[in-house]
Amino acid sequence: MKKFALIFLVFPFVFNFTFAQQKDRTKLTDTITNYSAHKRKITFAGVLQTRYVVSLNNNVDITGKNFDPSTSKAISNTFLVKRARVMVKADINDHFSANILANLAEFNGDPTNKVLENAYIKYSLNKYFHVQVGQFRPFFGIEDALSVDIIRSLDFSNQYYAFGKNGWQSFQTGLSVFGNVIPNGKLRYFVGAYNGNNKNKLSDDNNTKNLYSRLEVDFLKDFTVGVNVGSGSLAASSIGQAYGADATAKIPLSKKFDVLLMTEFKTGANFLAYNSANQLVNPNLNDYQMKGFYFFPTLRYNHESRRLRAIEFSCRYEYFDENYKLQSNARQTIIPNVSLIFADDFYAAIQVGVAVDRFKNQVPLTTAYNHSLGYVQLQIRF
Repeated sequence: MKKFALIFLVFPFVFNFTFAQQKDRTKLTDTITNYSAHKRKITFAGVLQTRYVVSLNNNVDITGKNFDPSTSKAISNTFLVKRARVMVKADINDHFSANILANLAEFNGDPTNKVLENAYIKYSLNKYFHVQVGQFRPFFGIEDALSVDIIRSLDFSNQYYAFGKNGWQSFQTGLSVFGNVIPNGKLRYFVGAYNGNNKNKLSDDNNTKNLYSRLEVDFLKDFTVGVNVGSGSLAASSIGQAYGADATAKIPLSKKFDVLLMTEFKTGANFLAYNSANQLVNPNLNDYQMKGFYFFPTLRYNHESRRLRAIEFSCRYEYFDENYKLQSNARQTIIPNVSLIFADDFYAAIQVGVAVDRFKNQVPLTTAYNHSLGYVQLQIRF
């Protein structure tokens, strides 16, 4: 009897809930019956970057390497094509997409393991959950988060390339999950796992996967802070860690002037130096560490004429040491730069500047030698 009474009491609620659900279905306005090709499209984009560079020091070539003029000759100036990237993005429907990015400029030299950069599939459930699988840049700092085809100075930072060679960032193969943490998008997360042995490799070089996580917070309208943590290995190395923190800000000074600020600090294991050490001495990975810091302020004048859209004055300062515990030789780089922007969002720009490198200890006949490089650079996005 008690069971019957309980069923009797619960039944109206179940009936009302079921009826409400059925009633709601009759009011659905979504008339799409097949999402296979919903919002399907293919877009093409790319960037072409050419430059003229000249060494401003005697006995130093365009790569920054010191040479002996009595025994060898070197190239002190040249025209070159730095980037010729072509990107294809295919939106399969409103959830699935594919991205392929190739740098055709790599065919100028040895293209082995270089030409293909992005090659991943992305699934977007909503603004809180996106997953991409394939070859891409893990979100491990500002320079990974920014568009790959916008270069506001001569190039990316020295630490970006060093951390990339050691498998911490740049183009890697694996999986990444990211999205908003809260509805307004002011807090964002990035986590992932990848091989960590750089791009275009048939498989991983060990059974350990690199793991990373990044958290971004917008404290103000145009002020963002990010923190990064990573763990991984390269080839036969032990497992090491990497850490970083960065900040970006945009400060309007007037209707025509803005200040853009970017700063980043990173420290992490130098697997390449560790693996090349004499293994008979039983090296400790904790002794093979690199660290770097840079500050990149930009003053932007929004000219907004029909032909000249803006002028940017910047000067990036960077401090980087590839092996600061055992063989410290800190490298300081200063790059004053002027950009004339002829189409919005850097679709057409000419840049002029000087890259000045100073080392704590100069090593003759190597690239660890004080030098300055002048450049004129033209880049077009399309």
